[in-house]
Amino acid sequence: MTPSITSQSLRLSSSFSIAALQPHTFSKIPLPKSHLRVSRQAPLFKPILAVQSNVLLPDASKTATFQPSNAPHLTAVNTEAMEVDRATEVELKENGSRSKRRTKIVCTIGPRTCGFDELEALAVGGMNVARINMCHGTHEWNRKVIEHVRRLNEERGFAIAIMMDTQGSEIHMGDLGGATSSKAEDGEIWTFTVRSFGSNCPERTISVNYDGFAEDIKVGDELLVDGGMVRFVVTEKIGPDVICCCTDPGLLLPRANLTFWRNGSLVQEHNAMLPTISSKDWLDIDYGIAEGVDFIAVSFVKSAEVIKHLKSYIASRSPASNIAVIAKIESIDSLKNLNEIILASDGAMVARGDLGAQVPLEQVPSIQEKIVQLCRQLNKPVIVASQLLESMIEYPIPTRAEVADVSELVRQQADALMLSGESAMGQFPDKALAVLRSVSLRIEKWCREGKQHATFEPPPISSSVSAGIPGEICNGAAKIANKLKASALFVYTKTGQMASLLSRSRPDCPIFAFAPMSSVRRRLNLQWGLVPFCLNFSDDMESNLNQTFSLLKARGLIKSGDLIIVVSDMLQCIQVINVP
Repeated sequence: MTPSITSQSLRLSSSFSIAALQPHTFSKIPLPKSHLRVSRQAPLFKPILAVQSNVLLPDASKTATFQPSNAPHLTAVNTEAMEVDRATEVELKENGSRSKRRTKIVCTIGPRTCGFDELEALAVGGMNVARINMCHGTHEWNRKVIEHVRRLNEERGFAIAIMMDTQGSEIHMGDLGGATSSKAEDGEIWTFTVRSFGSNCPERTISVNYDGFAEDIKVGDELLVDGGMVRFVVTEKIGPDVICCCTDPGLLLPRANLTFWRNGSLVQEHNAMLPTISSKDWLDIDYGIAEGVDFIAVSFVKSAEVIKHLKSYIASRSPASNIAVIAKIESIDSLKNLNEIILASDGAMVARGDLGAQVPLEQVPSIQEKIVQLCRQLNKPVIVASQLLESMIEYPIPTRAEVADVSELVRQQADALMLSGESAMGQFPDKALAVLRSVSLRIEKWCREGKQHATFEPPPISSSVSAGIPGEICNGAAKIANKLKASALFVYTKTGQMASLLSRSRPDCPIFAFAPMSSVRRRLNLQWGLVPFCLNFSDDMESNLNQTFSLLKARGLIKSGDLIIVVSDMLQCIQVINVP
């Protein structure tokens, strides 16, 4: 039995400095006598550094090696008691915990990747979240994709989350009569119409979903397809038909977004008449709730009220649901109410394609960085999407400019990057995924090396977010982990909130997040640096660590001597422990 150990607990402001900390050594911190409190108790572990609420518990010399009391010698360990994503486990074993990729990857699923084998290839390649776009495919088609992903999780050991993206009620093209694409050449005459033709669409004719299209648009207006990938000028209006001449040729894709400009300015009047969530979207949302998706991304969000309304609707339809609502930032209206929208949501997506159709192109990079920083301040995960590796829809390697763009996103420490057409309909989805993975790994390593001697200071958390003591604990744990070059941070969390706060601090080491529910685990798979495990644990931290160390060592994910920093929902403290 481990002998009883006496510890001192010194009350200190939770905003403490660890500049003097050296590996295995904690300096004594002078404190006023009025803040000194000595307790005589047998702690769970040998002397460690701990922050308990606003209390610092320093050891006079070293970190401790964990030694469980009354623990029998383990000869066999049931490793199935702990679930971790198969691809993540392979990466941890091959590269080590400190070289694990932190940036998460979302892949849009389409005709090229909807089969079970194709989805498994993406899962093996590092896909964390599978996105289904409700602009395309029927409910039955998307159900097959969801079933395949669930089968991969259950049978092959992955932890892929499912994101359903609503269509939104902005103006967009129809299905091109069933064609996968159509090429518009310079000078060609095309007709955009509100009439519906089904599969018998006349040549060079495109249906539009907005009934007021012909009335709102004027001769001389410019019509931009998919943010300017193809451009037309309106030459004539005949009843419900708008006749246009192609001025910038390009590839037309089904359901592409349409915007029109007049005298150099975006025409926005029609947007105010359209609801954020259309009748089709509500049907799709009911479908997503019934299928138990992990995320619902809402297109063209104009205000926080839309997000609040949807979240209350989900809660009423499925009280036990853990579905997270992601706000897509892709319009001028979104930017006007950005802080309120992100605060009301469970995360945000920077949809740069549609956003670039509504604001000057040169403003997109600064807007993108502002949203990424704001999400981190508000402790919300952020996805950056659209045209990351657009050329890889047709070519096996990206342009150097695309690699530079992805590198900048990784440097900004966005939680996740998203492939759209590259994985949905591109010729090389696996290679596109491999590019995101390899660039993320390289730039993350470069950033860690570059800040090796820099002072750690996460961005201040917004006053709108009540992080309180857990926020201070997580900031402190990240500082200690960086200073001591810890192998990993452990967080035991029932809701995921504590893990999210740790992710916000962007520590150098990975964060092993242990959650008892699979739904929480999948949601955490979207956030930067988190390695989510599904593990049943108790309120007894000694028992939890004893179990965790045994399971992780049996799977070769940690080894004796590794330095681990531990926090939890149950015990408001930081624990510094060497693996026995």
